[in-house]
Amino acid sequence: MFSGAGGLDLGFKEAGYKIAFAVDIDRWAVKTHSMAFPEAHCIQADLVELGVDGLVAEVGKLVQPGERIGVIGGPPCQGFSRSNSNSRADDPRNRLPLLYLKIVKALKSKYKVEFIIFENVLGIKDKKHERTFTGILSTLKELGLHASVGEYDAYEFGVPQHRRRVIIAAFSASQALETFAPVRQIVGKKTVGEAIDGLPEPSYCSRGNTAELNSFHPNHWTMQPKSLRFAHPDQFKQDGRSFRRLERDKPSPTVAYGHREIHVHPNGERRLSIYEAMQLQGFPQDYVLFGPFSAQVQQISNAVPPPLAYALAVAVNNSLQCDL
Repeated sequence: MFSGAGGLDLGFKEAGYKIAFAVDIDRWAVKTHSMAFPEAHCIQADLVELGVDGLVAEVGKLVQPGERIGVIGGPPCQGFSRSNSNSRADDPRNRLPLLYLKIVKALKSKYKVEFIIFENVLGIKDKKHERTFTGILSTLKELGLHASVGEYDAYEFGVPQHRRRVIIAAFSASQALETFAPVRQIVGKKTVGEAIDGLPEPSYCSRGNTAELNSFHPNHWTMQPKSLRFAHPDQFKQDGRSFRRLERDKPSPTVAYGHREIHVHPNGERRLSIYEAMQLQGFPQDYVLFGPFSAQVQQISNAVPPPLAYALAVAVNNSLQCDL
């Protein structure tokens, strides 16, 4: 659920799982997912409108009753985000985690739900969201699932970016939970420079311009550097949100962009391209995001880094094997 561009799904697929069904509200994310996972059935739907019965019916078209399944996904996090100064406990999006669990309950009536993986921002544990967070954990217990809460930084799993997230892992067997331990292993690219140095210059998005015009990669495009600040790149800071310049020899801060918040390239002359942001997230070089520029910004900002997802999936595998 809430499949987005498929970062979490990609990690599980690489660990040997079959992605049977996916759902997201954004049509461009669904297009991206459908192209990356042709074997899966991905639908565009608002889960509130589709409802529990509607989703279970969709899954029933693909999965036979009694099969062993897992449920993965992270509800929209903007309502819990600490970077959202207007976040509040009564944000309508904050009800989606409990809808997620209502769906899990309905799925348990037809299938053997062996595990769930629930991803969200650290802010979901803040005091103002305490009712929602404790509700999630108590509901999991009521469903007979044994849960643990962990905080993970993608950098510790081979992603050249500091991105800390809450992961709730829950299993039908208590023995599986006891052995769930994603292995932190910093391998591969560790800095911005290692991830994006040597790439050709991107194309610039403009009216009538499409990503396909870039021959290197369809996502290697960026915003026109119109601000006068780009004429004085030495004045950029390494903090803040709107004009944060990356440091070549350090990992990137969290790839999570709002309006005109795409990080500035280390050379200070432009913002990152979508493709460069994808490399900072740990996506494969041949992965493609679909949609207009703004839709691609949203997809890459919301994505779970695939290397982190893979580590979670391997840990789930090991836990389920221990339960056999």
